[in-house]
Amino acid sequence: MRTSKRQRIFYGWYIVGVGFLANVASSFALASTMSIFLKPLTADLGVSRGVFSLLRSGEGIIAACIAPLVGTLVDRYGGRWLMVIGTGIVAVGYFLLSHIDNFAQFVGIRLTLVTLGDSMMGYMVVNVIIVQWFSRYRGRALAISSMGVGFAKVCMPVVAASLIIWLGWRQTWLAFGLMTLGLLVVPALLIIRRTPEAMGLLPDGASAPVADDMARPKKTTVGAAQAGAQDLMWTRGDAARTTAFWLLVITFGISSIGVTGLNLHVYSYVTDLGYSAVIAATVMSIIASMQLASPLGWGLLAEKIGARYAATLRFVIQGVGLAMAILTGNLFGLYGGFLLYGIGLGGNMVLPDILWADYFGRQSLGKIRGMGLLISHFLAAIGPPFFGFLFDITGGYGLPFAIFGGVLVISAFLSLMLKPPRRKN
Repeated sequence: MRTSKRQRIFYGWYIVGVGFLANVASSFALASTMSIFLKPLTADLGVSRGVFSLLRSGEGIIAACIAPLVGTLVDRYGGRWLMVIGTGIVAVGYFLLSHIDNFAQFVGIRLTLVTLGDSMMGYMVVNVIIVQWFSRYRGRALAISSMGVGFAKVCMPVVAASLIIWLGWRQTWLAFGLMTLGLLVVPALLIIRRTPEAMGLLPDGASAPVADDMARPKKTTVGAAQAGAQDLMWTRGDAARTTAFWLLVITFGISSIGVTGLNLHVYSYVTDLGYSAVIAATVMSIIASMQLASPLGWGLLAEKIGARYAATLRFVIQGVGLAMAILTGNLFGLYGGFLLYGIGLGGNMVLPDILWADYFGRQSLGKIRGMGLLISHFLAAIGPPFFGFLFDITGGYGLPFAIFGGVLVISAFLSLMLKPPRRKN
């Protein structure tokens, strides 16, 4: 039944709220969370940092293989039950982690239950759902949802470190399982819906149908040649034959190598410099605070100047911050550099998904985004062991951080080359 009155609050914003909670719950599996466990877990289970880092690579590879299937399922069935089932699987994985006796058991549970469940409840599913509900306000909607990651990262260093001190690292995973269930199962079940049209609504809460490319500010449209592109059905083969697909994958994929590596090793990097664990946790909280504060600004900026120009600026700011953090050699430079780095990293929460949605539309976004993640997750999986083994070889993190800085420069230039795809009939 079509809604006759315009709602005071568009239902899509409730979807965004659940997306925020999903991103908070998913953050328990992130590399930045694992970094808090790195030292106590490796010491207790007797593994090196390099070997421990391979776990994150394995998780990335498995998530990459799962992504195309999950994307197709979201397109076909919606995301509500995927999120509910995925949350349950993750929680079971965390409960089992609290009872392990060796590193092989830890790896087995993380690579199966945790990785599978997180892929079903995490950011890709959330963002594909949100894109169905928004067009003109897509940037801000994705930004608000993604702020859940920043919110969790602000709290996570202190919460995880405190729980490890009070309960030990095993029982901390049990607490994470209970929190995951409490955050997401009921909201996802009660609120998530597939599309606004299924509820008699239109994207953005519009009162009349508006062509998606006309509804968005001119700077962010998919272009006149792509009129109606948001309603096109793309096959994986069609997308793979476009330059836009590969530029999106490479631009954001190569930078993710450094992001995942730094996420896992930044806590150890700071403590290895001679600073206390409190300062290291503060650095992580600074990065996370900017990931909480900056996504909305990036989303609004993308609506104003275009997502590809915003992406270029994001890589520049991130690179300048990283250089400042590793070159100044003092605490002020460390804090200030990672603050800038965090501002730039906040753009990664929003800009890639805006570009994917703008270029390939609502109808096929799940399977196309999933195919892109198949490749970008493989690239991201390189980061943790790359940083870890270079540390084992060189005795420090200087070389991998410097390489990461060079990659950010390359990504900034590549983002300027991004253009909407042209569908060949």
